[in-house]
Amino acid sequence: MSSTRLSPSPTPVVDVHTHVYFPRYAAELRARSSAPRILTRTGADGKPEERLLILDGEPGSGRPVGPQYWNREEKLEFMKRHHIHVSFVSSANPWLDFLPAERANTLAQALNNDLEEYCASSPKADGFPGLRSIYGFGLLPLVPHIPISSVIQTIEQIKTLPHVSGVIMGTKGIGKGLDDEALEPVWEAIESAGLVVFVHPHYGVDTQAFGNMPNGHVLPLALGFPFETTITITRLILAGVLDRYPNLRLLLAHSGGALSQLSSRIASCIAHDPVVAKRLQHDARYYLGKLYFDAVAYGPEELGFVSETIARAESYNATGGSYNADAGSTRMLFGTDHPFFPPLEGSQKWQSVEDNMKAIRNVRGWSESAQADVLGHNALKLFNLKY
Repeated sequence: MSSTRLSPSPTPVVDVHTHVYFPRYAAELRARSSAPRILTRTGADGKPEERLLILDGEPGSGRPVGPQYWNREEKLEFMKRHHIHVSFVSSANPWLDFLPAERANTLAQALNNDLEEYCASSPKADGFPGLRSIYGFGLLPLVPHIPISSVIQTIEQIKTLPHVSGVIMGTKGIGKGLDDEALEPVWEAIESAGLVVFVHPHYGVDTQAFGNMPNGHVLPLALGFPFETTITITRLILAGVLDRYPNLRLLLAHSGGALSQLSSRIASCIAHDPVVAKRLQHDARYYLGKLYFDAVAYGPEELGFVSETIARAESYNATGGSYNADAGSTRMLFGTDHPFFPPLEGSQKWQSVEDNMKAIRNVRGWSESAQADVLGHNALKLFNLKY
């Protein structure tokens, strides 16, 4: 790895959305004969290449997979190249969804220990010796038929890991979604432990909606993933989870999908539906101010819109509140989605990362201080880290 130091920065840049497949997990995928799996085939150059197939029917037999998915030195080199001081890594989808309960339970705890070692032995953040360069989100064995006591036990394990500050969670829970009443003890334990929940999609929406035109990964990733998140969080709100656990800290991938754009429509539908009209303590738009959003949206206008819906959220408090222009930028956090979305050419920097940074710098109404918050300060505050 290059020994070149990062450019001096008065504040750290923190990436909250960056993934890793640990060797133990990659071995699990290599042993499988159906998706999700890592398969080996002959590449265009006639040499063997590994491919990651996350879902059945993925275009092009999945995507190339290599050391950038599990080698920490490559992660650190990527960080240096883009002047990122700290990363919060998470296992990428499909996590443990495909495993039987007993195996998921065993593997979750082993991978959490792997994560702690990966983070604890990472170098100090360049220029910020009070910080490690890498922290992490742990895994919970959220699969069908798992005893809830096993999930709680894993939460207790994560609480003991000094460099693991939260958990990453898909949208299926133990099979019925995150609004499943069976998860109530899990939400209670997570809130009590003070862990951040990073909610990330995996399944998208019904692929028949995408038609037969060969469009690569565009429709599943650009639309399917964000719609999955939008539906999941709306179900959480409708179930009253955020009323019962007001201190639960949820960080939403991909800027929350279309949640902000559809929040007023959601609120209107709730108000006109006798099934749910009296269920919640507040207007649905209020709850957006209780969520955190990564800034993986690639455009300043999109980030600005999310920021505005956060800023107005308190005005929908049933007990009274008002618009807070500064609130929006306090709940948004920089992310890269590394190692996904690499440049098509072997250029030095990733366009996806540059676009995210540029978008943060160009949101109308965000001061330099607000930009610094989104790029790093908000994450450190969320995870209770000081430098």
